Amino acid sequence: MKKLFNLFDLTQRVDYRTEILSGLTVAMALIPEAVAFALIAGLSPLTGLYAAFMMGLITSIFGGRPGMISGATGAVAVVLAPLALSHGVEYVFAAVILAGIFQAIAGLLRLGKLMRLVPHPVIFGFVNGLAIIIFMSQLDQFKSDSWQWIQGTEMIMMLALVALTMLIIWGLPKLTRVVPSSLVAILAIFGIVTVMNWDVRTVGDLASIRGGFPPFHLPNIPLTLETLTIILPFAAIVAGVGLIESLLTLNIIDEITQTRGRGNQEAVAQGMANILSGVFSGMGGCAMIGQSLINISAGARARLSGIVASVMLLVFIMFGANLVEQLPMAALTGLMIMVSIGTFEWASLKTINKMPPSDIFVMVAVTGITAILHNLAVAVLIGVIIAALVFAWDNAKRIRARKRIDEQGIKHYEIYGPLFFGSVSVFNEKFDVQHDPEEVIINFKESRVVDMSAIEALNKLTERYQKAGKKIHLQHLSPDCRKLLKNADKIIDVNVMEDPNYKLVVDHI
Repeated sequence: MKKLFNLFDLTQRVDYRTEILSGLTVAMALIPEAVAFALIAGLSPLTGLYAAFMMGLITSIFGGRPGMISGATGAVAVVLAPLALSHGVEYVFAAVILAGIFQAIAGLLRLGKLMRLVPHPVIFGFVNGLAIIIFMSQLDQFKSDSWQWIQGTEMIMMLALVALTMLIIWGLPKLTRVVPSSLVAILAIFGIVTVMNWDVRTVGDLASIRGGFPPFHLPNIPLTLETLTIILPFAAIVAGVGLIESLLTLNIIDEITQTRGRGNQEAVAQGMANILSGVFSGMGGCAMIGQSLINISAGARARLSGIVASVMLLVFIMFGANLVEQLPMAALTGLMIMVSIGTFEWASLKTINKMPPSDIFVMVAVTGITAILHNLAVAVLIGVIIAALVFAWDNAKRIRARKRIDEQGIKHYEIYGPLFFGSVSVFNEKFDVQHDPEEVIINFKESRVVDMSAIEALNKLTERYQKAGKKIHLQHLSPDCRKLLKNADKIIDVNVMEDPNYKLVVDHI
C-alpha cells in the first residue's frame, strides 16, 4: 500500500518554470475539449469543465504517471450520452461515482498488470487511430453552424492563423526552449487577432465558461435496486473505457520519457477522481492523450504541471472567463493538429515491410476501427482479440512429433510445441494407434500442456491405446497435468525428470 501511494519522488529535480508554463498551456487547451465533450453527452458545459478540473487535480496528485493529464473525454461522453438523454444528469453523476468505485477496486486488486496483454501492434494501431481522430475533430472548426465549409476571407484567415500557429510550435524550439512553444503560439495568435481587431471564431462561441467553484452535490436519485440496474451497465463501461485509455496513455508516456509509471496506482487515482467528479457536479473522465502529449512535449515531467493546469482551469472558470472566451479557436486548432502529427507513430509505417503480416493486419485493423468507431476501448479490445486469435492460429501449426522405434521395439513420440485447444486436432493426427507397436512412449520434454482441451485430448488418446490393448507412457508431464489425467498412475512414468517449475513475474507496483 505504501508503494501504491508513493506520491512524490524526492530525488526528482523539478523545473518549476517549465512545469508552470506547460500547465498554463494545457489549461487553455482543456477548455474547448471539456466544453465539446459535455455538449456531446448532452450536458451543461460546466459539467465538463468541473470534470476536467477534478480529474486533472486528483490524478496529478495521486496518479501513477507524473506529467499525464486527465479530464473529460470523448470516449466517456459517448457512453454517458444515452443515460443523460433518457434519465437526466443526476443519473449521470451516480454512474460516474459507481464507475470510480469499480476503477479504485481494480487498482487495489492490482489488475493494471492486465495491460501486459495488449500487444505492440495494438498500441501502434491505437495511437495512429487516435491521431486520426484528433485531426478529424479539428476540421469542424473550418465549418459553419450549418456544417458547410466556411468560404472566402473567413477560410483564408482561418487557414493563415492555423498555419502560423503550427509554424511557431514547430520552429520556436529550434531557437529556444525557455518557454513552451505552444503557449507562445496561443498568445501570439491572440495578440494578432486583438491588435488587428479581426472577427474570428473564439472559445466563447462554443459556450460560456463562467461559473464558480464546483458545487458539492450528491446525486438526487432513489436508492433502489431499479436505479442500480439502470446505472450499473453505464458505470461498468465507463470504468472499463477509462482504465483502458488511461493505462494505454500511461504506457505511451512511459515510452516517450523512458521511465516507468505505476498502473495500479493510476487506476486507484482514476477511481478517486471519478468519485469526486460525480459528487462535485462533473461528468467524469479519464486520461487525455492529446493534452498529455502537449504537456510532455513542453518538457513537463513532474506532478506540478498537472496541478497547475487544473488550478488554472478553475481560475479561468471563476475569474478569467471573459478573457479566455476571447481566445481564437484557430490557435487551439493549430495546436491540436500539431498534437495529432506528433501522436501518429510514423515509425510504424517504416517497419511495415519488416513486421509479420499478422502484426500488420492487427495494427491496420485497430487503426481503422479506432478512426471509424471513435471508441478507443472497443478498438483495443477487438485488437487484443484479433491478436490472440492470430497467436493461437500460428501456435496451432507449430506442434510437431518426432517418431522413432528403439531396439526394444518401443515407439517414441517426441512432441515439440504447445498443446492447447488450437493444436489438439493436429496433435491427434500424429498418432497411428492401429499400426503402432504394443508399447508407446510420448515425450513432452519439449512441449507444454496448456489447457483443459489439451488434457482432454490426452485422456482420449490414452483411452484409444488402452482399448487397442497397448501400453502407453507419458513422460515429462508437469504435476498439475498428472493430477488431471484419468488413470494417471498407470500411464505416466514417474521415474523420469519432470517439467521444470514455472514461475510468474510478480508486479509489486
